[in-house]
Amino acid sequence: MKRLFFGGIHPKYNKEMSTEIINIQKVLPKIAVLPMQQHIGAPCKPLVGVGDYVLRGQKIGDGEGLCVPVHASVSGKVIAVEPRPHTNGAMVMSVVIENDFLDASIVPEGMTGAAEALDADTVLHKIREAGIVGMGGAAFPGNIKALGAMGRVDTLIANACECEPYITADDYLLRRTPDQILSGMEILKAIIKPARAVIAIEDNKKEGVKAIKALLKDHPSIEIAVLPTRYPQGSEKQLIQALTKRQVPAGALPASVGCAVFNVATFAAIHRAVRLGYPITQRIVTVSGEAIHMPQNFIVRLGTPFHDLIEIAGGLHDRTERVISGGPMMGVAQKDLSVPVVKATNSVLCLLKDVNGAAENPVCLRCGKCVSVCPMKLQPLYLYRYQKAGDAEKLIRYNLMDCMECGSCAFTCPGKLPLVETFRMGKKMIREASEK
Repeated sequence: MKRLFFGGIHPKYNKEMSTEIINIQKVLPKIAVLPMQQHIGAPCKPLVGVGDYVLRGQKIGDGEGLCVPVHASVSGKVIAVEPRPHTNGAMVMSVVIENDFLDASIVPEGMTGAAEALDADTVLHKIREAGIVGMGGAAFPGNIKALGAMGRVDTLIANACECEPYITADDYLLRRTPDQILSGMEILKAIIKPARAVIAIEDNKKEGVKAIKALLKDHPSIEIAVLPTRYPQGSEKQLIQALTKRQVPAGALPASVGCAVFNVATFAAIHRAVRLGYPITQRIVTVSGEAIHMPQNFIVRLGTPFHDLIEIAGGLHDRTERVISGGPMMGVAQKDLSVPVVKATNSVLCLLKDVNGAAENPVCLRCGKCVSVCPMKLQPLYLYRYQKAGDAEKLIRYNLMDCMECGSCAFTCPGKLPLVETFRMGKKMIREASEK
């Protein structure tokens, strides 16, 4: 099979585990914990205090600059405004709401009319006020990304690859609400004005491909590209190369080669914000892995603690080794299951063992497998050595900051070196060296 980008791997995808249950369940927490940092950029400042009553969809946090607001995901009384554990491992200022289960909500205000007739500034404002961020995991503010693409790109890409093993949240959206995805694309296409708009799907999502194709007759300016499955094809740079043969330079953004990439869940959120007037208060989350009794997808209100979601999915096996926010390749292991679902949480993965775990006594065999699979054409074996030696200058020279921590090198390493963890420490070393 022809490679559309350099490197990459074929892990066992295990996606069938969470697609068997079709009737999706909605999950509402008794206590919603809503961190004020759910996006890249400046954290929000709380707009409510203890004792306040809030409506679902009410803005409870906001800020200036690179920042989008956070909204209440349930109605009820604010019982705390304090630092709480976050999936990123830090303690983050959070608004804690006791759910009254009345679901009293704000009155939404959507926009009507053809996408081409919508005012661009109003659309961008709607996207910002709805708190929309990259829903594929990056969590970059959607309005800023869209603004940066206007007049600069000729290709708009909807990323439906979902290449991480186990995760099927985007696949569920493709199969169940393809109309919302395409509507969101039409809205963004109208303000960015690219020459080409394409939705990219890997060929292991046959039902999703069928659902999108069935609607494309009503969206003649949008095309579909069905790509051969290969991890990490869902990464922006690799997807751009697969679709356009353009390569994003080191340190540059997709707009530098005329492309803008948004996750399909982001497009669905844009539809809900612009057409229906709803901010982000919920999202699809895959709960899967060999350590969970009933793997499936859920519609989850933001702020739902992981332990609540795990309990609804049947609970953990006794031999559970780790719970990960995200996928097994790029996700973050959690030490506290009270952490809440946030905007970028697409999966809660429960494993009986660490799929990519390091050995007790890891050793580099100098086999070069890590070099052959690195999609960024780096040399992981040397980066590992220089980090261990504390040589920040060599790490810079060998382009460690280009590493996207996809885990392909760790997956293929026969010596089971803790490569991704080591590279994260190396990046921290570079940042600290630059501050001196």
